[in-house]
Amino acid sequence: MIDRFKSATLVFIQLALVLLAALFLIRIFEILLNGFTHEFPQKGASFVFWALLGDVVFWFKGLFLEYIFFVLLAQSSLKLSKVLFKIFIILMIIIQIGLVQYFNTSLVPLGADLYGYSIADIKQTVGASSGLGIQLVVSFILLVALVLVALKFLPGKIQLPFWAAVIFPGLSLFFLVTGVLQLMRGRPFQSDFDNNLVLNKTDYFFVSSYLHFYPPDEESDIYADAYIGDYGDTKTVGTSFKYTGGSEFPFLHEVSDQDVLSSFFNLSPSRPNIVIILVEGLGRAFTNEGAYLGNFTPFLDSLSGKSLYWKNFLSEGGRTFAVLPSLMASLPFSKNGFLELGDKMPPHASLYSVLKFNGYTTSFYYGGDAGFDNMSLFLKKNHVDELRDIQSFPGGYVKLPAVNGFTWGYNDKELFRYYLATRADSESKSPELNVILTVASHNPFLVNDQPEYVSKFEQRMDELGFENPKKDTYRNYKLQYSSIMYTDDALRSFFQECKKRKDFANTIFVITGDHRMPEIPMSSKIDRYHVPLIIYSPLLKRNAQFASVSTHFDIVPSLLSFLKASYKLKVPDQASWMGEGLDTARNFRNVHQYPLIQTKTDIIDFIMGEYHLNGSSLYKMGPDLQEESVADQPIYKRLKNAFDHFKRRNAGIGNRAGILPDSVLNKYGPTKH
Repeated sequence: MIDRFKSATLVFIQLALVLLAALFLIRIFEILLNGFTHEFPQKGASFVFWALLGDVVFWFKGLFLEYIFFVLLAQSSLKLSKVLFKIFIILMIIIQIGLVQYFNTSLVPLGADLYGYSIADIKQTVGASSGLGIQLVVSFILLVALVLVALKFLPGKIQLPFWAAVIFPGLSLFFLVTGVLQLMRGRPFQSDFDNNLVLNKTDYFFVSSYLHFYPPDEESDIYADAYIGDYGDTKTVGTSFKYTGGSEFPFLHEVSDQDVLSSFFNLSPSRPNIVIILVEGLGRAFTNEGAYLGNFTPFLDSLSGKSLYWKNFLSEGGRTFAVLPSLMASLPFSKNGFLELGDKMPPHASLYSVLKFNGYTTSFYYGGDAGFDNMSLFLKKNHVDELRDIQSFPGGYVKLPAVNGFTWGYNDKELFRYYLATRADSESKSPELNVILTVASHNPFLVNDQPEYVSKFEQRMDELGFENPKKDTYRNYKLQYSSIMYTDDALRSFFQECKKRKDFANTIFVITGDHRMPEIPMSSKIDRYHVPLIIYSPLLKRNAQFASVSTHFDIVPSLLSFLKASYKLKVPDQASWMGEGLDTARNFRNVHQYPLIQTKTDIIDFIMGEYHLNGSSLYKMGPDLQEESVADQPIYKRLKNAFDHFKRRNAGIGNRAGILPDSVLNKYGPTKH
């Protein structure tokens, strides 16, 4: 038995070291792949050290348990143990390569967000993506083949004494018991892209999955009913609201009548139309003057100069699933995003329902399938008068180019053309609230007339004065940038046509991004949410630019306060709006205290004042929302305390807690109109 134990230990370490070597090989492949398709890490030697250390940490995490299983099974059959462990190694390598490819495509490591999507949503996303190029398929096959060859020929060439072999699982046990592995994480780099690239992608996925299904005790405590006392009628840390709804309606509060918009507008004889344009992936990083990646939206830049423009605005989500509940209803997230509640979405008021109560007709236009992310269900629950998506387009309209037989839907120019064709142009009709969600600037970033917009992208780089080395880096994202320029051009044409309409003079346009496109490397954690906000209208008295921070949460409260003050609209005295309203300070500041939801399973971001809490990391935001890591324990505890207060209130939404009482819903809820 002792001889079998020693033999099994030696064989196990021989195979395990092949796995470690394979992880190193894939790491080199990953650095080269991302270097040639995106960019190389800024600090090469330091990056390689921390990247390989991350692979070693991942290897050690599972080594002890793998060793125990291997040795126990080897007591019956060493041959079977070897076969099963080799299969395990091959599976791990395939998973690692697959996750590396996912990151290379999305520039976001795959974690527990996988579990936030339905099978239908995953099929649509994968089907509409650019898929695997022939080079990547060949690379995948070669890497797996190399590992197979290594498993066959390398183990016998690795000769270690027994004491040296047994020390590896011993160290693994020591690391697991003492928690030393947690201290061996890569240090933060200046670029968020580098910080994501340095991660071992399989380790990240497994840890995220484990925390998703088995949240830590402190998270469970936060959500426990024992905290019911925190729902009392007191002002809560993290907001200026005085909540009055107890545990039944944890976000209910009195509505402020503070109106910050009326002073910028001329009063029109009739209530204005509201047109909200949500631009897929429109990040501030490449939009308008001062964009750190360069201004690739010349039309929007010119429009912002004639508008009310917030340059430090934030989306509430890192993906599209968050935009409708946040922007149209200023709703809390619930556990996985409000839309993910499906039929269990609690009754609520929204900009749709309140304006409908005041005589507005409502619509939603989208070139894709509104069933994605349960958007159509949200719209139906708000009794939107017209829901027009890919299912309702008639013949004669052109879709985006298909990939693998899939397309997201109709291109942005056709979406705007369809909108204009179906909206009656009459001065006598009732006022309208119309929402348009674009889709062209979405992976795989293939647009109609692509060569024309790639050419415009090249021309734009010349106009921005880029040197040749910088141009070469940007060309790695020519599809992304050309899709942005395509959408900007589509918006130019749309507004040119709008100006010909009779109702243009009495229309207010609200333009923002649903989130920042992640497929171009991000500079910081907050960058994922950094989008522009433009409010444009012929009714404006003057233009203005604001450096203060606001979010999607703030749009509904401010629009309703404006319409109430200027047009005597009836709005609720009580609401559960998450937002306090837009800040119109010209200087940089943040008076808001809000959570942000990165993916359906990651509510890890919170802003308060000039600080941003991301997981356990604290950052200070600067005048252009650039960030620097800071170590300030009192401020960290203050933000965490406020964030925890939100989490306790948010936990019950869709379960034991609602949004609004019947006294408000009976008047302003969508089912009454």
